[in-house]
Formats: sequence, C-alpha cells, structure tokens
Amino acid sequence: MKPNIKIAADIIIFAITDLTLKILLIKRKYQPFAGLWAIPGGFVEENESLEDAARRELREETGLTDIYLEQLYTFGDPNRDPRGRVISISYFAVVAEAKSVKGGTDAAEAQWFPVSDLPYLAFDHQRIVLYAIERLRNKLEYTTVGFSLLGEKFTLTQLQQVYEAVFNKSLDKRNFRRKVLQLKVLEPLKEWKREGLARPARYYKFSETKFEKLKDKGIFFL
Repeated sequence: MKPNIKIAADIIIFAITDLTLKILLIKRKYQPFAGLWAIPGGFVEENESLEDAARRELREETGLTDIYLEQLYTFGDPNRDPRGRVISISYFAVVAEAKSVKGGTDAAEAQWFPVSDLPYLAFDHQRIVLYAIERLRNKLEYTTVGFSLLGEKFTLTQLQQVYEAVFNKSLDKRNFRRKVLQLKVLEPLKEWKREGLARPARYYKFSETKFEKLKDKGIFFL
C-alpha cells in the first residue's frame, strides 16, 4: 500500500513596524488546532506549482498579493501534522511595511506579531519561524534583503534601525555608518529628513549596480 503523502506550502512574511520586527500569522478556523495561530499556508493542489500554491494560500488567508517569495526550507518530520504525512515547503518574504491584512477561507483572523512576543503556534510552526529568523539574519549580512524592509529612500538611522530590529540588539552608530559608507553601495540624495529641532538627516537610496560589483568581489555587506 502506497503511503498517502501530502504537500503543503507555508509562507513566512516579515516586516518592520515601529522599529520592531514582525511576522504575519493567521488564526486557524478549523481543526486541527482550531483557534491557534499559525503561519499562512495550506495544501498544494494537483495541478498547481509550489509557488502558485503559496501565493494562492497567502491571498486567500490574508489578502496579500504581489509579494516576492523565496523558497526557504523543506520540513518533513513524520509527526508534524496530526492529519497524516505532510511535507511542508516553506517560503520566505520581507516587505517594507506591515500591510493591512484580513482573514479568509480557513483563517479566522490575520495579524502581525512581534517576533519577540509570539503566541503558541500550531503544528511545528515555531520551528519554522525560528529557522526563518536565523535565515533573515544571515541574509542581512551578505545580500540586499535589508533594503527590502525600507522604502525607496531612507536615512542611515533608519537603515541602522532595521538591522537592530532584526538582530534584536543595539549597534554602535559610528561603527555602523563607517562600515555602510565604506562599501559605497548607497547614493546620497539631495533630500533631507527634518524632524523638530534635530539636525536634518540626509536621505540615501540603494544602488543595485554598485552592490553587484561589490558582490562579485566576494565582499560581505556587513
């Protein structure tokens, strides 16, 4: 007798709001784990690609669309789902802001949570989230993912706040700015951010072209 194996696509979405790294969760409407929070996701349909399934589940359960997804990892512990043998292909994304979300289909609610204060999660989703956080931190050191958590223009303070939120620790301001500016991947703009009596801060934008040249040399971002 052939084993009945199902494939699921699960999605981890990160955003930074109020200087806090947050993750998008849904509250399950049905069993198993009805009433518990989980990451968005569901079963892959017969004539559907893995990424299409992930996008469909994200749209149906949270209302989010047009999100760039990157495959994260495969989770296949035999006992991870009480319904039977389910292998989860997880996807990972970062967005510049915690967009408005709403629960749908089998999700009673959808809500952003600080990663430092997560509720108890269904299935093995705690493990998946922890893995995703570690991946995000690693990618922050050698890819452009940090800029995905910012708008098109930003100040050096805002950039530092992104790194501090992801790593959950304070960084030395002078040292951080020195490292960032030495890489020469930022282009200064003729715009300044003015807030009250504080000294105006220059806006910058990220240069993909400059980063590609830097990456070709094998130099880490930070």
